[in-house]
Amino acid sequence: MTTKQSADSAATGEAKQGNAAPSPKSSPSNGAEASALPLQPEFSNLKSLALIQRELASLEQRGLRRSLRQADTPCAPRVQVQGRPLLAFCSNDYLGLAADGRVVEALREGALKYGAGSGASHLISGHSRSHAVLEERLAGWLAPFVPSSRALYFSTGYMANLGIMTALAAMDGQAEFFSEALNHASIIDGMRLARATVKVYAHGDIQALEQLLTASTAATKVVVTDSVFSMDGDLAPLPQLLQLCERHGAWLVVDDAHGFGTMGSEGHGVLQHFNIRSEHLIYLGTLGKAAGVSGAFVAAHASVVDWLVQKARSYIYTTASAPALTHALLTSLDIIESPEGAQRRAHVQSLIQILRAELVSRPWQLLESDTSIQPVIVGANGDAMNVAARLLDQGLWVPAIRPPTVPPGTARLRVTLSAAHTAGELRQLILALNELGKGWAI
Repeated sequence: MTTKQSADSAATGEAKQGNAAPSPKSSPSNGAEASALPLQPEFSNLKSLALIQRELASLEQRGLRRSLRQADTPCAPRVQVQGRPLLAFCSNDYLGLAADGRVVEALREGALKYGAGSGASHLISGHSRSHAVLEERLAGWLAPFVPSSRALYFSTGYMANLGIMTALAAMDGQAEFFSEALNHASIIDGMRLARATVKVYAHGDIQALEQLLTASTAATKVVVTDSVFSMDGDLAPLPQLLQLCERHGAWLVVDDAHGFGTMGSEGHGVLQHFNIRSEHLIYLGTLGKAAGVSGAFVAAHASVVDWLVQKARSYIYTTASAPALTHALLTSLDIIESPEGAQRRAHVQSLIQILRAELVSRPWQLLESDTSIQPVIVGANGDAMNVAARLLDQGLWVPAIRPPTVPPGTARLRVTLSAAHTAGELRQLILALNELGKGWAI
């Protein structure tokens, strides 16, 4: 499937606002009467508002309208949501570090040392010693897999993907992207913003990708993939993808949002898990999931990262994240690569085994996954919302994921497991799902 991503051209005209012309009474010396400012044409706000309201009603009718719940307590399995105690299986806090006392204390120390905010973008005066130390540490983690590695910290993973795609497209203006069908929205939006030619290959289809790369005549080819797919929990075949990229002179961009911290013997991510190495690799890891804090980073050959500093507008034109966050992340990294981190990852694996062995009485499909993301396919949007609501009635918070996040007809419960969960807590969810399944019409 081939699409040409092109953004609608934005209006560039600027409204010129100056001082209003004085009235004739206030400027008697002026022979010509000052002209009155023209009235703005009436805009049909009420009509536009009615359109928005109709579209919202349509989303509601189709079971697609999103809503917010307010958590009153820190991210943890046991939370208070709008005053109600719940057992949550919905966060990406895979190692249970978001509320870890050591990380919280490091955040406090960072705020005392560096203040509450950075005060400027990285290229002005907002790049602190704390940012630099974190980048050096992360570059060292990825050095065995990315030669001459350097790391660059971004405020979010979304902004990092926007920066990568637009900067790579800016190299020669004729880049061609090859995107996995189940890639994250930030990758898709980054390619659209880059106004690049995009070819989408089916999920996990190496042969289809090889055919696309063989047919391409672009000087700059970029293959982009999630490592762990956020709604399915399965892994991209990275060794085979890298072989294809090296054969065809293409970059391989790996978004390891859900693998960093959880995969690899030391938690260094999916590159360590597969033990692959290449200067063709551009790696993105997020720091608000397994690391428990906030932000993301890109690791690549130092020249590539320098190019991002020059061209990634989502890095250049935004205020740098608070240095206290990167200070706290250094403590997170200590835990991730320690024996304790290995124990936390092993505990998550034991929870996965329990879930897959004991969730047996169900009319729904549990997708194959060896990661913290354990999706239960329900099917219809309304059914998924109903199951999630029935669980919530029992004090179990599991989100229903619907289109357009997932394909039509595959609405699901996205069960996520954390090292902070106990086996007993997980069995509460398993029991509830098994009981619901017994009475559910297939």
